[in-house]
Amino acid sequence: MSPIRAATLLLLPALALLLLGAHFFRAALVPLTVVCLGLIALLFVRARWARLVLQVALALGTLEWLRTAWEFASARAALGQPYTRLLVILGGVALLTALAALLLQTRTARSHFHSPR
Repeated sequence: MSPIRAATLLLLPALALLLLGAHFFRAALVPLTVVCLGLIALLFVRARWARLVLQVALALGTLEWLRTAWEFASARAALGQPYTRLLVILGGVALLTALAALLLQTRTARSHFHSPR
């Protein structure tokens, strides 16, 4: 696989993990921030297990974004504040994170992580 193709493959998962790390940092969850940064390093470990760990982490990240969207929208609704824009933004971030997890399922990703299947 060409280096440009590999970089393109790793860009979306790296961005999703950076956003997730920033989310945890803002919530003062520094250990989870460090985990997200460590997971970015896993993008360069060319082993099948690394791809699987990343997929699970990104799937859990997607759930975290959806949980956060629900929590924030519920709080805004209870206060009578608008919440549609919040749901669109956090829904978009959840979608980006889910797409990053799915991207790691492609043939190109399996090739990068030396997974024969």
